[in-house]
Amino acid sequence: MKPIKSHFVFSRSQQNGIFLLLFIIIILQGVYYFLNFRPDDSTEELTTEEIQGFQAQIDSLKQLQADANEVKIFLFNPNYITDFKGYTLGMSITEIDRLHRFRNKDNWINSAEDFQKVTGVSDSLLALISPYFKFPDWVVDAQKQKNNTRILPVIPISDLNEADVNELQKVSGVGEVLANRIVNYRTKIGGFRSEIQLKDIYGLNYETREKLQKQFRVSKNVNFNLININKAKVLDLVSVPYIKYELAREIIDYRQLHEGIKSFAELSKIESFPSDKIDRIQLYLSLN
Repeated sequence: MKPIKSHFVFSRSQQNGIFLLLFIIIILQGVYYFLNFRPDDSTEELTTEEIQGFQAQIDSLKQLQADANEVKIFLFNPNYITDFKGYTLGMSITEIDRLHRFRNKDNWINSAEDFQKVTGVSDSLLALISPYFKFPDWVVDAQKQKNNTRILPVIPISDLNEADVNELQKVSGVGEVLANRIVNYRTKIGGFRSEIQLKDIYGLNYETREKLQKQFRVSKNVNFNLININKAKVLDLVSVPYIKYELAREIIDYRQLHEGIKSFAELSKIESFPSDKIDRIQLYLSLN
């Protein structure tokens, strides 16, 4: 028994140490018991409305970022698609080359169907970009005529260059004022060369012009003299109703700089050239 008892015999300093240790343990237990170390649950939780508000802000920021990264497409004429423009539209190199080869032959695309036929783009890509195609007014007008073709009663057609004011007024929508404008403009330009020149009559809207063209046409038997744009002098070009002296000089300067004009499309490169009237100007000019 003596060896076992010897293990429980401590000196005064050892006994003090044991009591101090017990005292510290009791103090720590009390601190743990009386003090709350758990997270403060008194913080209010977010309401459903606040959560939805934060989510809406996040969605708005995401949409702004998406809009910033999106490639915006503006209205354009598909006849003038460059390599870079075609790439941004999603066209392949082969499709872009087909378009350029077609245009280099001085051919023109006048509809979305023509564009697909020439380039071979897929239906999905055509559906995506065709709403942004913008063709000249005369192309749009011709396409409308083609789409609206239907069987109509035969209407006698008269020569537009011989119709007088009274005859013109028989067309619905053409009053005395418009009829006189048509006759006066016809006299000013030396006679109409095509019905499309009716577009230059002030106050004559599309619907009324359509009605006029059903009853009046320029006689196809008339042979008008064409001016060779590659040989014409300034005074020759000025005789064209749509070309003034300053523009005539610019055309000749451009011709000399580029050693001739090979297509009427080149004229649109001249800054002051009225590209919207190229369809009428071509009625007076030839390339050779």
